[in-house]
Amino acid sequence: MSRQIEITATMATTSRKRLSSIAIDVFQRCALKVGSSVEGLVEEFEISWKPETRTYSRKFVEFCSAKALADMCRNLEEGIGNGSFSRFSFDMMLAWEMPSSEDEESRKECMAKAKEEKNKIIAANVPPEQDEIPLFYSDLIPLLVNDDPDVGEDAFVWLGSLVPLVSDLVNARFTFETLTAPAGHRLHFPAYDKFLKEIDKCMKHLQKQATPKGVELRDDEFILHVEGTASSQRVVRHIGSTSWPGRLTLTNYSLYFEASGVIAYENAVEIELSRDTLHSVKPASTGPWGAPIFDKAIVYESPEILEEVVLEFPEITSSTRRDHWLALIKEIVLLHRFLRKFNVESPIQAWKMHSRTILGVIRLHAARELLRISPPVPTKFLIFALCDELPKGDYVLEELAENLKLPNSGRPCSATSALRYLNMSQLSDSSVEVTDKFCNISTELDESRSSLENAVNQAREEEKKVAVAKATAVGLKEEGIGESVFIFMELLKPLNSRLSWFKEVLEWERPVATVIVLAVSLIITYKEWFGKAVATFLFWVVMTMFQARMEKIRENCDEIVVCTATDQSTMESIVAAQQGLQNVHEIVKTVNIAVLKFWSIFISKTRKHSDIAMAVLCGVAITLALVPTKYIIMGSTLYGFFMTSSLRKKTEDTNSGGDRRLKEWWDSIPVIRVRVVGKLPESDSHST
Repeated sequence: MSRQIEITATMATTSRKRLSSIAIDVFQRCALKVGSSVEGLVEEFEISWKPETRTYSRKFVEFCSAKALADMCRNLEEGIGNGSFSRFSFDMMLAWEMPSSEDEESRKECMAKAKEEKNKIIAANVPPEQDEIPLFYSDLIPLLVNDDPDVGEDAFVWLGSLVPLVSDLVNARFTFETLTAPAGHRLHFPAYDKFLKEIDKCMKHLQKQATPKGVELRDDEFILHVEGTASSQRVVRHIGSTSWPGRLTLTNYSLYFEASGVIAYENAVEIELSRDTLHSVKPASTGPWGAPIFDKAIVYESPEILEEVVLEFPEITSSTRRDHWLALIKEIVLLHRFLRKFNVESPIQAWKMHSRTILGVIRLHAARELLRISPPVPTKFLIFALCDELPKGDYVLEELAENLKLPNSGRPCSATSALRYLNMSQLSDSSVEVTDKFCNISTELDESRSSLENAVNQAREEEKKVAVAKATAVGLKEEGIGESVFIFMELLKPLNSRLSWFKEVLEWERPVATVIVLAVSLIITYKEWFGKAVATFLFWVVMTMFQARMEKIRENCDEIVVCTATDQSTMESIVAAQQGLQNVHEIVKTVNIAVLKFWSIFISKTRKHSDIAMAVLCGVAITLALVPTKYIIMGSTLYGFFMTSSLRKKTEDTNSGGDRRLKEWWDSIPVIRVRVVGKLPESDSHST
């Protein structure tokens, strides 16, 4: 009691320093945690920060919390286990959300109004609306008391900026949105405490996993996910028509598969995800006799391996396991692509990104344990997979790379130190001490972190706009495709040889032929021999027709026979036909949406996109009016051949910004709603 009076007296020196009751409580506990007197903590804050009147309370809460968290992070494992870290950090978020007494009074008024509305509903015997509640809310909190305090998104993001174990600055808002979706986007303490304990449990579980047989892991290589063991679900590798069950292990460098033997596992086959090569991983379908029936597999392709690697994750209903593994593998691939693209050569900086990626994967594991009934979208917890999907996500990665170069992170606890304090990292202390010594206790939001937050917020807003635009195309219906498509495809088969040769020429698989075709095209264009070129082509057609007459092909071709027989079984043929029909449907749907987008631009459904289109059309018109056509055609030809050359593939990562901007712009165009009716109204029928 005397301590409380002392704090109140200290903070009452001026009217501008009125803290809320929860802020005073946090202030008291922070002073005890750091072993400082109340007066000393206040004096140190006022000397260091020189705060403004309107931000004093919140800045003071941030300062005290950062001081205490620097000490608490050194005992993270113990603090999470006994719940002291969860309780204290949650109270910090409460204090940050309502630091002053005015904020506290406003919060109480809102809660009183909400309680009054609830009592009215109960009195009227009207059942309140309830959303689907995931397992961890219903089991953890049988009676979730509405009077219990909860925190919002901004407070969660602020704590994550200080303690990256809770969340990462890049995806903190997406993480919060996923975790709190069933609770009205408010975070309750039992859920928060359980989330942290699940994180600690996942770390301990991963530390107990055995190293793949015949493999010696790197010093900074850690196991992130394992399946295919006796205590987990099966993983099957398909090699041609054979299937091999085994254990699959993912680290922050590679993917290891150990085929199951009679007694023990065989030596692991390594798929190195950190290598600088044109490898890819994508979803795939498997089934008996090679028929693509079950959409529960992934396929890894790389020019350095002769045969693609197909891994199946058997599951009764959905394909969430496959999607989970696919997201994790892509995250590791994108991590190393990020390190190469931005030339992150410093081992300290590279380990920072590895640590943040590892923590993101662990948070995803913890969230999946909590949300068992409705597993979360994996990309919401992963840094690079999220930025790869977000509009303008490449801007976020650029800001992240700039932020990585700064020695002072402004955090009392970094991702690397969090792993070390939780006994996850076994790296030498020299590599970690360099990181920790820059973690000065500070609550100022430096310019680099602010720019990173702005980039994340901008990408999030763009995502919402694109989602709204894509929602306009949902439910778009298209007509079915008749059997004539199959005949049409069969009739085009004689052209396959010509098309394959032309494709090889375009892709520089026949360098000599490619150079000849390119040179002839440029000469014809420069000399303006278009008429002569067309005439040559027509003469070639006539000669081909004359040759067919001389060979008397007409006598042997009274009719064209389209053979529908295949070497496939009945089931394989049905599946193949279904797959082909689905592909055609997707093409028709894409064309329909493209036409609607063009029409939306033409009638200025969205003025911003129409303005850009008109500006581009004017630029093209001016170019066509001023520049001779032959130079435009020559430039287009050179550009087309360059796009398919190996030089383009080498510079693809650095020059992909324009393609990404164009794709994001196209995705953000809303389409006009389509309504399908069985009969036209009378007015429309008379008008037509």
